[in-house]
Amino acid sequence: MTAEHVTAEHDADTPRTAAADAATAVDDVLTDLRYGVAPIEPFGLAIQALEPGLHVRDLPVAPLRSLVREHHLVLLRDFDSFDGPDELSAYCERWGEPSVWPFGTVLELVEQEKPEDHIFDSSYMPMHWDGMYREQIPEFQVFQCVNAPGAENGGETTFSHTTAVLERTDPRTVGRWSQVTGTYHRAMEFYNSVTVSPIVTAHPVHGAPVIRYNEPTAADDAGFVNHPDLQFTGLPDDGIAEMHRSLRAALYDPAHFYAHSWRTGDMVFADNYTLLHGRNAFTSGAPRHLRRVQVLGTPALDNPGLVR
Repeated sequence: MTAEHVTAEHDADTPRTAAADAATAVDDVLTDLRYGVAPIEPFGLAIQALEPGLHVRDLPVAPLRSLVREHHLVLLRDFDSFDGPDELSAYCERWGEPSVWPFGTVLELVEQEKPEDHIFDSSYMPMHWDGMYREQIPEFQVFQCVNAPGAENGGETTFSHTTAVLERTDPRTVGRWSQVTGTYHRAMEFYNSVTVSPIVTAHPVHGAPVIRYNEPTAADDAGFVNHPDLQFTGLPDDGIAEMHRSLRAALYDPAHFYAHSWRTGDMVFADNYTLLHGRNAFTSGAPRHLRRVQVLGTPALDNPGLVR
């Protein structure tokens, strides 16, 4: 056997070995008796610490990243977590390059007394995707629940599995959705941007169809702070209205929709390339406090729809 043959065999084996190693690392997490693992319905995976003193950072990141890509949402519950935003940000750097905002990498999601944007209000938040108004779109969202709002106070973070929506909706309806393009303009403290995106587009990594949609708020919702300016084209007015109705029904169908009720200490990792997300309204004054970090993909995804 020549040296060239040895090199060729080694190169051919390397991807299989890497894939096998990655699968083994995932299995190691899923079969570790210190953790309880259970599916979340209708999608996602919950990993619970079964012993005191287990910390989030003790779980290897590579298999967690694989699990988020496979299940689209992973919940870590009853683990010790991070004492402050700097610790959380440093941990997220192990996942990839965090998105950097004018405030840094950690967004403190806390209700403000006189909010200038609905992010900081107690209102519901329509479905959207993170990074839609920024130069780059993050692959992952990392949420840490510092304080839960309380069992009866609402404030669930909502997610819709858009690939499942498209797979389970009749092709004629998907065809009509595919004719529509959304133009979204939003001005707030951190940006004043316009982005344009078809409702149905391709996942940036594997190409499967996904939905990119910023759900309009109700026309009579005068209490919603800082409405974005949304326009949809590609169908007659009655077709656009039917698109909104049918798409909203599919996104919120229990077969595709998950509303996460927060417990203090929860960590949730979400696949921003596949899911849309929003928020249920919560009782004003409830102690809801989340921290959120966005992590870019590798390579980072430049926003294909950003106009300015």
